[in-house]
Amino acid sequence: MDRVVAVIEGQVLTQSELEMEARVALIQRGAVQVAALPLDEQTLQGALEFSINQRLQVLSADRLQAFPAEPAEVEARLEAFRMRLGGEEGLKRFLARHDVDQEALLAVLARGLRAERILDSRVRLKAQVSEAEVRHHYDEHRDLFPGEFDQAARTAIREQLVRARYGELAAQALAEVRKSAQVRRVAPFAREARR
Repeated sequence: MDRVVAVIEGQVLTQSELEMEARVALIQRGAVQVAALPLDEQTLQGALEFSINQRLQVLSADRLQAFPAEPAEVEARLEAFRMRLGGEEGLKRFLARHDVDQEALLAVLARGLRAERILDSRVRLKAQVSEAEVRHHYDEHRDLFPGEFDQAARTAIREQLVRARYGELAAQALAEVRKSAQVRRVAPFAREARR
């Protein structure tokens, strides 16, 4: 019997759903070995927070009928996932091992795609940095950038600053979405992850 780990805005998230979604996210990031390995509590805690964030963003977008996932993009994600697992046979083993069909996997991939778009739309422009900020960072950290303040140095600094700012803004945006959300964690490991 599957147990409930959280209720998010009235939607139940079960242990098996969480584990499958955690594996999908990890495999998408290159950790293919987790397809068959047990997941520890720390991984499940992180996966739960990730899943809650995704669901809340998508629920908010659903209310506005915004940020649909194009079928071609979802299919492209499925194909990339299939290739990470070693092809069609690897995908079939993954689906059978987690007792889900391809439609359930497509739903997870579509939700992930939408959540990324939603978050990106909220923070991408705000995360941009000016040339003056790049120069200031270079001047304060010259020891990290030997050589001239050339295009390669400016590009590296800009990417670093944008990544850092994007991360901060994304965390703020997710905290804002979660502030008014109704989320109840049920599983023991889930309650420990409460923030």
